[in-house]
Amino acid sequence: MQKIGAFISSKSGRWVILAAWIVLALALNLALPQANSQEDEQAETFLNDTNSEEAARIIEEEFSDNSGLPALLTWYQEDGLSDEDLQAIQQYSAGLQDAEIKAAAVPPFQDIPLPALKEQLSDDGTTLVMPILFADGTAADTVEAGLEKIQSAANDAFEQNPFEQGLDSGNLLVRTTGPAGISADAVSLFSQGDTTLLFATVLIVLIFLLVIYRSPILALVPLIGVGFAYLVISPILGALGEAESISFDSQGLAIMTVLLFGAGTDYCLFLITRFRENLWEIKSKKTALIRSLASASGAIAMSGLTVIVAMLVLLAADYGSINRFAIPFAISIFIMLLASLTLVPALLAIIGRVSFFPFIPRTAEMQKERAQDKGKPVHTKKPHNKIGNAVGSLVTEHPWKIAIITIVVLGVLAGISSRITYTYDTLSSFPDGMPSKEGFEILEDHMNAGELAPVSVITETDDPEAVHAALYDLPYTAAVVDPEQAKSNDRLIRIQLELNENPYSNEAMAHVPDIKETVAAVTGDADSVWIGGQTAEQYDTQQVTKHDEKWIIPIVVGFITLLLLTYLRSVTATIYLVATVLLSFFSALGLGWLILHHGFGVDAIQGFIPLYAFVFIVALGEDYNIFMISSIWKRSKTMPLKQAIADGVAHTGGVITSAGLILAATFAVLTTLPIQILVHFGTITAIGVLLDTFLVRPFLVPAMTAILGKWAFWPWRKRIQQSEQNEQKAQA
Repeated sequence: MQKIGAFISSKSGRWVILAAWIVLALALNLALPQANSQEDEQAETFLNDTNSEEAARIIEEEFSDNSGLPALLTWYQEDGLSDEDLQAIQQYSAGLQDAEIKAAAVPPFQDIPLPALKEQLSDDGTTLVMPILFADGTAADTVEAGLEKIQSAANDAFEQNPFEQGLDSGNLLVRTTGPAGISADAVSLFSQGDTTLLFATVLIVLIFLLVIYRSPILALVPLIGVGFAYLVISPILGALGEAESISFDSQGLAIMTVLLFGAGTDYCLFLITRFRENLWEIKSKKTALIRSLASASGAIAMSGLTVIVAMLVLLAADYGSINRFAIPFAISIFIMLLASLTLVPALLAIIGRVSFFPFIPRTAEMQKERAQDKGKPVHTKKPHNKIGNAVGSLVTEHPWKIAIITIVVLGVLAGISSRITYTYDTLSSFPDGMPSKEGFEILEDHMNAGELAPVSVITETDDPEAVHAALYDLPYTAAVVDPEQAKSNDRLIRIQLELNENPYSNEAMAHVPDIKETVAAVTGDADSVWIGGQTAEQYDTQQVTKHDEKWIIPIVVGFITLLLLTYLRSVTATIYLVATVLLSFFSALGLGWLILHHGFGVDAIQGFIPLYAFVFIVALGEDYNIFMISSIWKRSKTMPLKQAIADGVAHTGGVITSAGLILAATFAVLTTLPIQILVHFGTITAIGVLLDTFLVRPFLVPAMTAILGKWAFWPWRKRIQQSEQNEQKAQA
């Protein structure tokens, strides 16, 4: 790194590096598509076959005439649907037939006699459902375009477009719900957040940098570094997506943007802080930069490698959304590492000390010369961290008290994490006012909610009526459709079952195993029973994500442990560093639940959020431990360990606090989006980062190191002996 630093800081090297990044960014953006143009919102949910996927495949092959992605147009008039309303709906249905909506089958309501149509109304006469089926596998943009056409067609049939009427308007209104409506609303929500999230993240990082460092030039350096990295990453991901080498959706890109700006700014700050420290001692900015890069690069590279490894472990996930995080996120962090170790040093070499204007760091000699040139008295300035020194002294003088207090606080919060309620209900993640959510609420209040997403039961049997009767007798059954025979197998049947409750609820999911057991008891063959539909898919999501957690969490912990062992060469330090980050993760879950549940009235959080949050909190939290412990390790070579701990806490406190605040703030930006999944994830991850920043890093880890003393280096005998010698010298 000294050789690389010498080249980057040279007169020609700095410009070569800058030019190389500019050319690379321009070439990639001119030649390759952007990542957001290759978003795949219909990527596979499960990477391995599940019972619900097998059911979907059988339905497509054997029962395709009645299958598809349903959009349920839910008509509602609070005073009751009149004959005039129904006739207008029939006229509208005729118009939809003429509109020839791509890949959609529209029922001919105009051909149904009015008395027969009235029989389809809810018991209170206020609600009518018009199901429109989109063909299986229809692209998300095709469904969205079709729904827009369905909505605009209402202008010709009604004086006031019922899609635009409010729930309390008293007028006839309609909302599109069902799987197609829910899917379209989800895509719409995520697409709304792309640009907003990017600008909000940049703005929050800029504000924090200005407030913390009070230097307009310095605030721009990390943003330029991250910005160039983003310009390189986006077309690379776009090209890989276009080639179908990887797949990603808008949710993944949203989180990637936050991770890139948060973690990327942190890496830049680790280097910038070392550079500023050296500028107070070294007159030559070139020498200061070389020394800064050599001393900080190890911790930066190790921190980035920890995150990259944690991301790549996600390739072991069977749940598609989690698995698809791996490659894009790993690529992003890798490119950001390259930028922080090449482009950012080149910018610092070009700008030099002026980067820190108006608080320019100068050596004592430079300050003296400057004062003499101006004919002013010499006032030597050098920054000192009073708070950091105080914290360092506190943890070394009272390590047991500090360790016990922090462990108790974090332990209590971690205990609360066991009380969290999880959900796999997509609708619950939507904000109020979304059409599909309002449509479902109308169905739930005035008709059977189970009609929104019927459960498809598929089995091989010689007695279809017995299966039908067994399903009808279940206490949670609202309606059972007559058995439907398969095209090519006389023994294969499908029975549609409507639940008498919310088909997206945890209670509905819990019925899936019971439904399968009930059918298996009749047929005598559990292997020939398949349960399909949204409820079954959510049940499989629950089972798959739990399976992923059991595998991924230990693997991530194992890899991070191996990396720490390699870097620190200390078993003892590795154990307590990993343990403290795990404790902060469970504490973040507990505190996040307290805030979301009791503060914002959230009844349940999405079931896969703990795994998402785990990877980010553990990997990013370990970054701060690595940066601080490497500082303590370095200082312990020349001074007693107790003093090294106090100095290490003091010297790294400012940069880690700044980095932690910026990283937490970027994740907190997710809470401003109208997507509850990202709100929950952003809240919990931001809390985890703050706990690491203000409890684990400054108090718990140094206290544990002080308690263990020289044994913190075990089994590194050379460092143990060196620690003993430093103690003896200090006592002498």
